[in-house]
Amino acid sequence: MKINEHAAWVFKSGWKGLCPRCGKGAMFKSWLKVSDRCEVCGLDYRFASPDDGPAFFSLCFVAFPLLFLMVWLQVALEPPFWVLLAIAVPVMCIGCLLPLRPIKGWLVASQYVNRSVEAGTEKLWADMHAREDEKKRSEGSE
Repeated sequence: MKINEHAAWVFKSGWKGLCPRCGKGAMFKSWLKVSDRCEVCGLDYRFASPDDGPAFFSLCFVAFPLLFLMVWLQVALEPPFWVLLAIAVPVMCIGCLLPLRPIKGWLVASQYVNRSVEAGTEKLWADMHAREDEKKRSEGSE
């Protein structure tokens, strides 16, 4: 896959919340909770660790421009304080919350496509997942 194809695939699967491997299964089991595995191809999502990335990018790309818009609104139109609050609070909340899921989807898909893992932690993650899998198997057989 070329770089442009990678980017297009990451954006498509992230935006739609689809499995980055097969493009058919759901990536999320709730609004921001990543599934344990893809119900279609069985991709294990334990590799995914977007952490605070979605919130950071939402703040950078959405909150800052909206903040400047609200400041401009105050300076240009000088509405009463309560009107500014009535406009700013919902706009900021909705504007920052709506892009969280697509951004998280993009980050998870990007981690899959680029096979990203923290340097030097491959063995640690493998051991940890092996213990989790063994625990699930032993709980299931009881």
